[in-house]
Amino acid sequence: MNTEFRTSLPGTALDYFDARAAVDALQPGAWATLPYTARVHAENIVRRADPARRDDYLRQLVERRRDLDFPWFPVRVVCHDILGQTALVDLAGLRDAIADMGGDPAQVNPVVPVQLIVDHSLAVECGGYDPDAFAKNRAIEDRRNEDRFHFIDWTKQAFKNVDVIPPGNGIMHQINLEKMSPVVYVQDGVAFPDTCVGTDSHTPHVDALGVIAIGVGGLEAENVMLGRASWMRTPDIVGVELQGRPAPGITATDVVLALTEFLRKEKVVGAYLEFRGEGAAALTIGDRATISNMAPEYGATAAMFFIDDNTLDYLRLTGRSDEQVALVETYAKTAGLWADDLKTAQYERTLHFDLSTVVRNMAGPSNPHRRLPTSALAERGIADEGKLQAGRAEEAQGLMPDGAVIIAAITSCTNTSNPRNVIAAALLARNANAKGLVRKPWVKSSLAPGSKAVQLYLEESGLLPDLEKLGFGIVAFACTTCNGMSGALDPKIQQEIIDRDLYATAVLSGNRNFDGRIHPYAKQAFLASPPLVIAYAIAGTVRFDIEKDALGFDADGNPITLKDIWPSDAEIDAVVKASVKPDQFRKVYEPMFNVRVEHGGRVEPLYAWRPQSTYIRRPPYWEGALAGERTLHGMRPLAVLGDNITTDHLSPSNAILASSAAGEYLAKMGLPEEDFNSYATHRGDHLTAQRATFANPQLVNEMAVVDGEVKKGSLARIEPDGQVVRMWEAIETYMGRKQPLVIIAGADYGQGSSRDWAAKGVRLAGVEAIVAEGFERIHRTNLIGMGVLPLEFQPGQTRKTWGIDGTETFDVVGERRPRATLTLVIHRANGETVQVPVTCRLDSDEEVSIYEAGGVLQRFAQDFLDASKAA
Repeated sequence: MNTEFRTSLPGTALDYFDARAAVDALQPGAWATLPYTARVHAENIVRRADPARRDDYLRQLVERRRDLDFPWFPVRVVCHDILGQTALVDLAGLRDAIADMGGDPAQVNPVVPVQLIVDHSLAVECGGYDPDAFAKNRAIEDRRNEDRFHFIDWTKQAFKNVDVIPPGNGIMHQINLEKMSPVVYVQDGVAFPDTCVGTDSHTPHVDALGVIAIGVGGLEAENVMLGRASWMRTPDIVGVELQGRPAPGITATDVVLALTEFLRKEKVVGAYLEFRGEGAAALTIGDRATISNMAPEYGATAAMFFIDDNTLDYLRLTGRSDEQVALVETYAKTAGLWADDLKTAQYERTLHFDLSTVVRNMAGPSNPHRRLPTSALAERGIADEGKLQAGRAEEAQGLMPDGAVIIAAITSCTNTSNPRNVIAAALLARNANAKGLVRKPWVKSSLAPGSKAVQLYLEESGLLPDLEKLGFGIVAFACTTCNGMSGALDPKIQQEIIDRDLYATAVLSGNRNFDGRIHPYAKQAFLASPPLVIAYAIAGTVRFDIEKDALGFDADGNPITLKDIWPSDAEIDAVVKASVKPDQFRKVYEPMFNVRVEHGGRVEPLYAWRPQSTYIRRPPYWEGALAGERTLHGMRPLAVLGDNITTDHLSPSNAILASSAAGEYLAKMGLPEEDFNSYATHRGDHLTAQRATFANPQLVNEMAVVDGEVKKGSLARIEPDGQVVRMWEAIETYMGRKQPLVIIAGADYGQGSSRDWAAKGVRLAGVEAIVAEGFERIHRTNLIGMGVLPLEFQPGQTRKTWGIDGTETFDVVGERRPRATLTLVIHRANGETVQVPVTCRLDSDEEVSIYEAGGVLQRFAQDFLDASKAA
């Protein structure tokens, strides 16, 4: 640790690094103009970077330059069990590789603290109308995931710096917000800002506390775990002035869905946003967290709020110690991170949004940024009076209506970390019960909070029984439906959907609603606030004007509409104030985090891989073709794709169907269909996970042409044969031929969850390059981490500009340097050759180095062995 600019922190026995002094020494008065993000990065540079390069790095922030990479050393890494487990599988495989090469495997450990929370593996097999749902779902989770949990238990003893929060305790982001983040970290007598990366795109949730926390792929997280800096260039830091206050009856969900639409249109992809102004200052941390959590939905890397009195109030509310709260206040005010000190910050761009203009909103179908005002349901064709009446006639005949809501889930950290949203739902349930309203029988309903504290304050308020009566009992403390873990439907309901080809839907309080994500039989999904989720469970159909149509009728035959059961803001606030208490959070988190595990030495340093496991398998990244040279020559397209290809298209996370390639493989391995589990849970076994590549039934591969039409589904066309087959059969064929592959795509390739298997799957298939109009940030770094070259068409050019249809072969020519112009050579089937300029999206020297090594893991193995020899 450097010592220059280290000084004492007033009123404490601690020191801190005075980044203000360092910046102003470089350029007098510059600190006052720096945004919050730049100040935190400046402190990190002053404290951690090479002193000989410090001023060069600081100059990037001060002068808003982007010609030099600067290092960022996050304090810690947070992981959920899917990507966290696969990252640790990679490290376990790395230990094997190091041992094979003559090194000491026990020396391969995370250097920074790693916190792994098991929150992504539970499926809602039992809905919230079953009083034993929580216990039953947990028992199923343990049975299905025994291989995975055995490995995770080994990691927490075999690796240093790894802590594990076992299943059944909550969602990583909500636990991070309510407990894990101290806001100000202390190490070796020095106070400094808490920062973290997380293996999930919603890691910015904790940005609400003023903590720079960003989502990264598992491969980038591994890089940070192993002690390397995360190299970056000065980001686009955008100010977002929030004005006004939300109108009565408007929830934080309504606000964030409006903001998501607004910010997508303002093109903030990759930016660090800083919410400021009177509107931001008036928001609770719960409301701020809902906004920060949705950063990936509007495309931002981070969504920061400043540290202020609301921050301190929240820390007290969630049971942080008085000493820690005092430290946060002292440090923020001394170091220039307190809100009042940011009033002079300057931005290259400032956006303005009036909170008072927000109406009651939903989002959908298919995309989180496709806002749907509830008042516009009829004009958008969602609510249809004729279909509603037809549906009621079908219901009278014991049938489900077209547009049936088959899943209604209060789920995700996005909304359940906000007490106002949860209490609003509970009060609406109470009011609905009082008027005799009931959930429709075909609706699979559930409540899955991201924290056990939610149960405690619902019990304190006396409202939990009202939720349970409507079928919204607590089924888990986990991600569940938001992550596609909706569980099985009642077989009769599923069969009716199939037999009648019904348009069935889901309504959830989550953050993602991409086609095919929530459930295989929910053709589309809508995001909504927790109270609206309950309203739709009562309505039972989306062919329903939620603002106007009758949810039911009272004893006198009078219609009961949404406004008759919607709670007032005053009542919501009163219940929150009376029922949400610090002791609840202490009761939940003190026993959870006071467990001490003896790391290292208690188990063998090499994992005993189970050969029959379909969950955990030694990874192949140092062997065979993956260890060989990529040719970038003679590549054939595996897929030609349009815009908005998500990581759910590339590597879905939901339930595995028996008819899928993965399902057939699992059946051959002896697993009963009821225990196939989800694609996500099998990502520690590359043989299963490979078969998830492009397995989404909603995929549209423009090469899959049958009888003159492009067919939707997990399909590909083998060339030069011209045969359209299932995607996995094409991959197997090409692997057998040792055929290098390329993917051609449109804009926003790889948006969505930060899953590394979206890159691992295509690399294992033999894909050497992706050529697209643009890339989502996390997915681009994952591709590089797997040794796949991301290339970008020049502005205004697309696959259609060059008439690409999949019959071609491709070469890439040129020296690979950061953002260099390379040549994509297209060899057409008729013998014609076309040369197309493309941008190399290796954006830094570090990324070039990782790519040339073959990927993150290959690079680390080389460096580790070199260092061992030097020692």
